[in-house]
Amino acid sequence: MTIAEYIANHLFAHGVRYVFGIPGGPSIPYMEAFKNAGIEFILTSNEASAGIMADVTARLTGITGVCHATFGPGATNISTGVGGALLDRSPVIVFTSEMDDNMLNRTTQMNINHQKLFEPLTKATYRLNAENVVEVLESALRLCHESYPGPVHIGLPADISDIEINTTSSSGFMTENNYFQNNIQKIISLLEKSRRPLMAAGLTAARLELKDKLISFLDTCKMPVVVTPMAKGVIPENHPCYAGVLMHSLSDYLEDIYEKSDLVIGIGYDPVEFNYEAWMPDIPLLHFDTRETDMSSKAIVTQFIGPVDEWFGMLKNLNTGSLIFEEAVIKGIRDEMASVYNGFTSHFGPAAALRVLQDELPEDVILTSDVGSHLHLIGQFWNTHENGKLIMTNGWSSMGFGIPAAMAAQMNYPDATVVCVTGDGGFLMMAGEMVTLRRYNLPVIVIVFSDGELNLIKIKQSWKELPAYGTLLYHADLFDTDIFLGIKVLRADSLEGMRKATIEALSVNEPVIINAVIDPEDYKWLIVRR
Repeated sequence: MTIAEYIANHLFAHGVRYVFGIPGGPSIPYMEAFKNAGIEFILTSNEASAGIMADVTARLTGITGVCHATFGPGATNISTGVGGALLDRSPVIVFTSEMDDNMLNRTTQMNINHQKLFEPLTKATYRLNAENVVEVLESALRLCHESYPGPVHIGLPADISDIEINTTSSSGFMTENNYFQNNIQKIISLLEKSRRPLMAAGLTAARLELKDKLISFLDTCKMPVVVTPMAKGVIPENHPCYAGVLMHSLSDYLEDIYEKSDLVIGIGYDPVEFNYEAWMPDIPLLHFDTRETDMSSKAIVTQFIGPVDEWFGMLKNLNTGSLIFEEAVIKGIRDEMASVYNGFTSHFGPAAALRVLQDELPEDVILTSDVGSHLHLIGQFWNTHENGKLIMTNGWSSMGFGIPAAMAAQMNYPDATVVCVTGDGGFLMMAGEMVTLRRYNLPVIVIVFSDGELNLIKIKQSWKELPAYGTLLYHADLFDTDIFLGIKVLRADSLEGMRKATIEALSVNEPVIINAVIDPEDYKWLIVRR
């Protein structure tokens, strides 16, 4: 086989069905090979979208996400999505075209060093040649899935696609060594002494789908549980142990719970979302994970690194009969947070708009959220129900995430109801992807919370007692039309209008934009200063 054919066939054999990107001239042989192997090349409007779509595809399917970009500006554009795969922990392979050996170190158009560009953004970066194709691809596919999952970059020199290669199998040449010596006696001592433990579940717990194991454990060993934003849904919001989401809206109410605790038990807690020391009181921390992670030198921390079943086996050392669990206190705090939030739903602000969506969207909706003030409300108060999914970026936190994330969700789950909530700033970054929605006929509902400003930056300026500056996005209406790039726009500026627009959007099998013109005043009361 040629190099292009081998790559395409090998990816197909590993379950890959989409490659996302924008091609250059040297991409053509690979695109043909993908097509012939049964892999569809999805053309995006922005290379960053391609990286995000590969990330979300990997999250939803467990199969390696794949994206591609051309030289120079294509590579720098796609790097935004690749960084998301790194810090949101998704297994992705990113291919970029590179100059051939003769031009690699020459001054020439679009030429930069892709290996140096992607080195800090990936787990590894390779440059392909006729001799290393098999080893590189096998290593990349394995390495990107090893804990923590993340992206691997492979540079494709412009002149190698049609070279025929020997496809003899290889064991690969890169793996990770995560050996860690656990202090078992210290861990047992911490667990045996604790009377008021607090569990903090994070991104790793969500990625490993520990929901059933957590619920089973909490049935016999009750303790309050807080989660990080990307772990939303790992424990049902109505579970008696569930306290709330760290970092997001009104999370300062949770201080009454963890300040009474004598031990924090981190279950798959990834500090990439929110460092422990940013919220923990001065008490011991017992951190369970699949690999060692860096911690503040000020933290009183003990780590247990190993397989998930060993985590729960070790937790049996808790003195269940001696634990103090105040279910009424947890419920009281949750009810108080909900009461404050509901107090903002009588006028048309973000809380009211989200309440309409919660009422009207099916419980199994896949909701993607962009970065911005609205994410803080969604992260805390959106109910994922039993089968719903909430997809966000928090480790990377790049604006523009929501729309391509929704496109990837709809492609991988064509029968699902997929909804994106974005601010107007995030929408403007990815507005060109409305054409991509049309091209592939993806019936995503894109809801734009239009307030004309970068509200979260404006709020942070106010915390410093500074006037708003550099945050105004536009004057008057964002769309001022009922069709944008060929997609219907439904305007909602009231509770009734939002409900009507949502019902109408659900009734058609095509992409729709809801321009939700909200009053942003709620945010300054509901977002926690940190």
